[in-house]
Amino acid sequence: MKKIELEIIAISHSITQTHSYAVVLGEVNGSRRLPIVIGGFEAQAIAVALEKMNPSRPLTHDLMKNFLVAFGIDLHEVIINDLQEGVFYSKLVCSNEHDTIEIDSRTSDAIAMAVRFGCPIYTFEHILQNAGILLEETEESKRKKTETESLDEEIRTTGHEDLKKMTLEELNHLLTEVLESEDYIRAIAIRDEINSRNK
Repeated sequence: MKKIELEIIAISHSITQTHSYAVVLGEVNGSRRLPIVIGGFEAQAIAVALEKMNPSRPLTHDLMKNFLVAFGIDLHEVIINDLQEGVFYSKLVCSNEHDTIEIDSRTSDAIAMAVRFGCPIYTFEHILQNAGILLEETEESKRKKTETESLDEEIRTTGHEDLKKMTLEELNHLLTEVLESEDYIRAIAIRDEINSRNK
């Protein structure tokens, strides 16, 4: 299978869900986004590495990197290789002078390690098709957004819309609106509802 390279676009905090974050990965040279819900600790670990901050004592992922480097092991790439019931699975591709091995990892930890090693993150087409979100702003989507302004305003003010009661068209409009406001946690819920209806 052909690997698709991803880059970290953003880390988003959920206003509606306490202690929930999403790391948003974007397709390199593409318009698809892959939001992945992660915990607060993992979000902090990724943010610290992205901002090149130096904590006074090593965080867990820093310790892991130091351990690998001390024993001559290099992390070459991270591959998000599976998606089952909304859970992403990843592997670390590591090597020393004698061997290359793949190590199973939580995706949030794999991303935190990739940032520290400066190695690429990959996934496969079927994962982007099932869990990705396509960002496109066309004249047609702008027109439709204007037509649904009242619905969007109601959703923004309540924040508690019942996705199951909405039509597919309303869900797609809401998804566009939520992506523009960068609330990726809500976007994931809306995307999952749309996908469940398309099956």
